[in-house]
Order: sequence, then structure tokens, then C-alpha cells
Amino acid sequence: MQDVEAYPELKTASRWLQVAGWLRIPLLVLVLMALYGTFVYAPTERVMGEVQRIFYFHVGAAFNAFFAFFVVFVSGIIYLKRRQIIWDQLAVASVEVGVLFTTIVLTTGPVWAKPVWNTWFPWGDPRVMTTLVLWLIYMSYMILRSSLPEGDKRYRFCAVFGIIGFLDVPLVWMSIRWWRTIHPVVITSTGANLEPRMLQVLILTVVACFCALTFLILFRAAMRLNRVVAAQLAQDVVDQRRA
Repeated sequence: MQDVEAYPELKTASRWLQVAGWLRIPLLVLVLMALYGTFVYAPTERVMGEVQRIFYFHVGAAFNAFFAFFVVFVSGIIYLKRRQIIWDQLAVASVEVGVLFTTIVLTTGPVWAKPVWNTWFPWGDPRVMTTLVLWLIYMSYMILRSSLPEGDKRYRFCAVFGIIGFLDVPLVWMSIRWWRTIHPVVITSTGANLEPRMLQVLILTVVACFCALTFLILFRAAMRLNRVVAAQLAQDVVDQRRA
């Protein structure tokens, strides 16, 4: 059997798992602080009432979904340039976690929308529809990936798909600025239109979600990379026995 040292991907996976391990305690602390800030520290919104507290996790998940897809975008470019499998595995892990966070956005939104706008899902709203399209794009990424055989062709196709799919992220962000929408513009070029304590909790929640996102991406990417290397090792054993 070939020396395990011949597989540098194992070292990369080990480093990713190590960083994910370091994040466990900060993640726990940040999540507890975010929960306290959301349900205790932040004041109750004057018009919407208690349901507005969904806002913190809704927006925190949205920001971090955008970041996950940005990682897909960058990883895809690097893979196409270097052809290193670690970038492909980082990209697909980011897609999986990004889809999870986008699902949180699309499920918390209706819970907030029903009592405020009297509709579960405002069809035709630019922010809602561009976000739904974003979710569908990266769900399609995973379907495409599962339909292609393992190898460079699969990685290249997915890299290109992930790069092109990211173009919807700026559309989601700018949708409430370019088109008429029921979504309010909370963050502007001059700052956030929020009461100071609300802004503090929003920042804390975004940071907590970012820590969770980073932990999940690194953990998932390491698991996927270890699985790929295990398959390569098994194939090497078969090839040596045949030889």
C-alpha cells in the first residue's frame, strides 16, 4: 500500500477538523449570547411586537448564506486554476451549508411575514423570489453533482455552475433597492436603521451564525475529503493486488 503521506489531502482534512474543534466553545458561547440578546436584551419592536425577534436569525442566516456561496465562487475559481480536489470539496461543503442557511431564511421569513404582512409567502416580491431562485440554483448544483461520475469532469462542471450561480447573490442584496418590495431597507450606505440595542444583537447574531457556518463547512469538507482519500486508497490497494 502506498504511504499515507503521499496523500496531502489528509493533512488538509486534519487541519480543517482541528480548526472546527477550536470553534466549538466559542460557538456555544456565541449562540447562548445571541439567544439572550434576541429574547431578553433587545427591546420589543413598537409596531410588529414580539414576532420581530425572528429578524435577528432571519438576517443572520441570510448574510451567512451569501458568504457560503461566496466561498463556492472563490473555491470554484481556484479549482479551475489549480485542479486541486480540496477546493472542490470545500466548494460542495459550502453549497450544502449554504443551502441549509438559505432554507432557514425561507422558513423563518413566512413565520415573520404572516402576522406582519398577512401572507405566508408574498409571491412576486423581488427579495423573496430572488432568494428562492438562489436556493433552487444550489439545489440544482447538488442534483447535477449527483448525476455526474466522480472525476475532473464533475469537478469542473460544478465549479463553473457554482461560479455562475453566485451571480444571483448581488441580485438578492440589491432587489429591495432596484425594485418595489415590501421588504424594508434596514442597512443603508449611512448605517443601519435600527435602535442601538437592536443593532448590537443583530451584529452578535450574524457573528454567531458565521461561527456556526464556519464550523459546519470545515467539518463537512473534512469528512468529504477523508472519504475521497479513503476511496483512492482502496483503489490503490486493488490496483496493487492486480499488479
